[in-house]
Amino acid sequence: MAARWLRARQTKYAAYAFVYVVVVIAAIAVANILANHYNKSLDTTSNKRYSLSPQTAKIVKGLKQNATITYFNQSTRFNEGKDLLEEYANLSPRVHVAYVDPDKDPELAREDGIRDFGTAVVQIGEKKDTAKSMTEEGITGSFIRDLKGNTRTVCFVTGSGEHQVSDTERDGLSQFSDLLGKEEYQTKAIDLLQKAEVPDDCTTLVVAGPTRDYLQPEVGAIKTYVEGGGRALFLLDPPLQMGQSAIAGNDALTNLLKSWGVTLDKDLVLDFNPIGQVVGLGPQVALVTQYGSQPIVSELKGTAVGLPITRSLEIKDTGKTTVQKLFDSSDNSLATSDLNSPSVNLHDPKNKKGPFALAAAGNYDTGKQNSQGRFVVVGSSSWVANRFIGFNGNSDLALNSVNWLSSDEDLISIHPKPPDDRRITMTRAQLNRVRLSSQFGFPLVAIIIGAGIWWKRR
Repeated sequence: MAARWLRARQTKYAAYAFVYVVVVIAAIAVANILANHYNKSLDTTSNKRYSLSPQTAKIVKGLKQNATITYFNQSTRFNEGKDLLEEYANLSPRVHVAYVDPDKDPELAREDGIRDFGTAVVQIGEKKDTAKSMTEEGITGSFIRDLKGNTRTVCFVTGSGEHQVSDTERDGLSQFSDLLGKEEYQTKAIDLLQKAEVPDDCTTLVVAGPTRDYLQPEVGAIKTYVEGGGRALFLLDPPLQMGQSAIAGNDALTNLLKSWGVTLDKDLVLDFNPIGQVVGLGPQVALVTQYGSQPIVSELKGTAVGLPITRSLEIKDTGKTTVQKLFDSSDNSLATSDLNSPSVNLHDPKNKKGPFALAAAGNYDTGKQNSQGRFVVVGSSSWVANRFIGFNGNSDLALNSVNWLSSDEDLISIHPKPPDDRRITMTRAQLNRVRLSSQFGFPLVAIIIGAGIWWKRR
């Protein structure tokens, strides 16, 4: 009887079901064990909005010593910061995360000066910094302050019609200043006419689109600064001569740059790249998609940069400088030397055929150890203004330039992007068609098909 029971069909099916259940449970258990040991996630959004930026990954993975992120919050609210902090821990085994409830451990909270719940403190070695916010920018900012330590100041030259760092209008640089602030730079304006000397606290000097000539004392101060080991970013527009919007040639300043190996041509580059026309850019905006190997642009591959109203450059090394081209205009570009007319004769035999160098970076040999001067020259200034800095990779190029000039190459990367705006704008007629087709059209088609199948089978 026992043998017949073992051979019974129900018994075999029960055995199969039991083994199947055991295998499934074992597979689930193994999967959970592996998931606890190897925490991986997949971000399928177009701009990786749920992932830490390459800049953050570069900083964290390059740590030479252990780092601890201490998150202060109520025990029941630890999950508010856990997802973000665990992403940092997953980047490097040197990063450790600790969760502290200030109500249960008030002495530690008091020691770190914690006053509010939901606050993180980043400690690297003996240095400790409180994050300004529980965001990637806030946490990574604390890493940067711990690693860099010293204050870095970007000084914007003013007094000759330059873009103003505090200006919030279309041509101002307030957004550029905000971006620098997130990278832990301070910004300030300086006037070299009042005192022809670059202040000692300037980590980087920015000359952003002067419309009037610099006087010789100003140029002399810039020359002394860079050739003494200083760092400078020059954004110089074409010398257009059109009524009230005329831009001076600034020969004294351009002659200085020429002595360093960068000659700014007196021309206007027009780009007829079809890709630029597709994204709504006119020929007055040079669209750049190909870059050199210099650290400022090596991470920009796959990103477009737009330079409105730009001029071409010619570069060469000199006895004191080594100069590298950053990028060219497209093959579909031309340069006109007619800077007095708003209309351009495309068939003028004097026009030059592209591509043209549009930006360059150079090193100046001061002859002193660990005291190398650096400079970046771009033939356009409006690309960093409020109205255009948000275009694709413009903000990355601007921040990368300042980071390289400040010898912060470890910060050069693609920076966090805002979420994509994927809203669809439709007219009322289009909206009505979508509503009618979704509410009535598709259901009606399904009913008709179902009725047809039922009738056929009947």
